[in-house]
Amino acid sequence: MRLLGLGTLYVVEASGTTACCCSACCPSGQTCEPSPRMLFFPLSICLPVAALAALLEALWGYPQALVTAIGHPVMWVGALIGKLDNALNLPLYSETKRRWLGVLALVLIVLLPLWLTGVVLREGYALLPAPVMLVLQAIATTTLVAQKSLWTHVVAVGKGLRQNGLAGGRQAVSQIVGRDTSALDESGIVRAALESLAENFSDGIVAPLFWAALFGLPGAVFYKCINTADSMIGHLTPKHAAFGMAAAKLDDWVNLPASRLAALCLVLAGPAGTRRQAWQAVRQDASRHRSPNAGWPEAALAGVLGLRLAGPRVYGGVTVQDSWMGNGTPNATREDLDRGLVVYRRACALVILLLLCAALLSMIEA
Repeated sequence: MRLLGLGTLYVVEASGTTACCCSACCPSGQTCEPSPRMLFFPLSICLPVAALAALLEALWGYPQALVTAIGHPVMWVGALIGKLDNALNLPLYSETKRRWLGVLALVLIVLLPLWLTGVVLREGYALLPAPVMLVLQAIATTTLVAQKSLWTHVVAVGKGLRQNGLAGGRQAVSQIVGRDTSALDESGIVRAALESLAENFSDGIVAPLFWAALFGLPGAVFYKCINTADSMIGHLTPKHAAFGMAAAKLDDWVNLPASRLAALCLVLAGPAGTRRQAWQAVRQDASRHRSPNAGWPEAALAGVLGLRLAGPRVYGGVTVQDSWMGNGTPNATREDLDRGLVVYRRACALVILLLLCAALLSMIEA
């Protein structure tokens, strides 16, 4: 048994026979059937999937009508995580046993959605032409990217401040951060929104598109399962410190390349005169953040805007000490939030442009 790279899909040669999944790779006039053993998609498929997904998601996002009707893929994965948490993370178990059960849970959280994705793709390529399936893969990948949703939620913070003062701002920002918001002043509200904007640009946009660019829809599913597990059980609380350790550690690793790319995009999206100070903030402060990844986009955005972000925050009544990102002022204003959103839009456009160029090159070379 060996792998064959055949145009659009890698398939398996076994027992002296081969199968491929696209007529483009067959001799003229010869038809082909999809292999039941699809492994990986080449870059000539993955990059167009990621590029098209980024473009489509920026335009329409995930319609609220679909959320109401069928929910959201992250909600489905979250339901699986909740069931495994309730079934396996029992207080009567030792810490060691809960740690290993957390590893088992993470394997199931990742493999079950990947298996289902593989089944759907296999059946899809058996029934539909490869170009149609590429578009459908891209549409499915849009559900795992959050450009429009993040924009909407952060815009709501500024709108809440303008229309309803501190109460409106606190309520809006509480939808996108986990810290206590009841005592935040305007600067604290704006900083929280900007930190969420920077961090979620990395793990809600750049990361799923990065993994989709490498492995297509399965790559985005792989990443989103891990990231959702980390957000639900990857906490240093008595309940989840042991059970969620595997999810937290793996999430750190899968977000490592995207956080660096996100910082680069944010720096380049800022005005030319801010790029030097933004790079300086990234070099000096990113590694000082308590998260190995969040500091990179936060420091980049802080440098672009001339602010200080992160720093001490309150979670569940407990103050968490963290380093400041950037050397600017901590007195962020609503105007700074507006400027941050402009940088965010430019960074998203840059990601889309880079993916489109890479996709075009991959298709030309193929």
